[in-house]
Amino acid sequence: MAFKNIRIITDSTCDIPADLLEQHKIGVAPCFINYGGNSYADDGVQLTREQYYKDLRHIRPVPKTSAFPPGIAEQLLDEAFQEAEHVVILCVPAKLSGVYNAFRLGASNFPSEKVTLIDSGQVAMALGWQVLIAAETAEATGDVAQVLDAIKRVRANQRLYAALDTLEYLMHSGRVGWASASIGALLQIKPILDVQDGEVKQYARVRTFKRAFEALVDLAHQQAPLDRLGILHTDNEQGAQDLREALKDIVPENTLILNITPTIGTHIGPGGLGIATVSQSWKA
Repeated sequence: MAFKNIRIITDSTCDIPADLLEQHKIGVAPCFINYGGNSYADDGVQLTREQYYKDLRHIRPVPKTSAFPPGIAEQLLDEAFQEAEHVVILCVPAKLSGVYNAFRLGASNFPSEKVTLIDSGQVAMALGWQVLIAAETAEATGDVAQVLDAIKRVRANQRLYAALDTLEYLMHSGRVGWASASIGALLQIKPILDVQDGEVKQYARVRTFKRAFEALVDLAHQQAPLDRLGILHTDNEQGAQDLREALKDIVPENTLILNITPTIGTHIGPGGLGIATVSQSWKA
């Protein structure tokens, strides 16, 4: 098969640092955060993560999030096709967001054989690892089939876990039905969430954040040996550094510590910690 110039497009929930986005020429459509009668693009310019999470503790009612209009997706595709022969779009799950549909509509004016739209089933850096490995594979092979195969193998060998300091924000989000089912009892516990195939589930409930931290350490070790690791937090830098130290025996060299995107953090709330792992078995 002839080598193709393949570009990757994603949405701002992917959490990929700006330098890596630029390095791999990855297009990003920003989601929006809505509060106080205004709508802010989650692009690192209109909202800075550090200030947003400090403000989030006091903003009431709790902010809402929304997808971008299809025109933004169409513009990104236009730009990508200035050089690309094929575009692969990887995005946050359709079960959790209107992003997939915005991309679908935005891509409708382009030849269907030149655009591949994929529901990643993941959020935050778990989506980000699919995007980055897809971009690396595209650059190395120029083969759409190999890119899609790499995405499939990464998805089968990755996990995302998050320990929440409070369930309040997830309950207000309305994205997860079980979060409001027994909110009175759950407000006093520290839930550990597991994201799989676009579903946000409770992996465990613990009484203290210390136990939640210990559970994340154990879960990361269960996925070792690791090819990729993202340590995620919402305005909890010290917790993230402590988690990296606790995982020093298994952390890959390319480990990222990320104050996660406001689009996801709005539903997690301040003080959260998480891990996004890809085991080395994806390469098998």
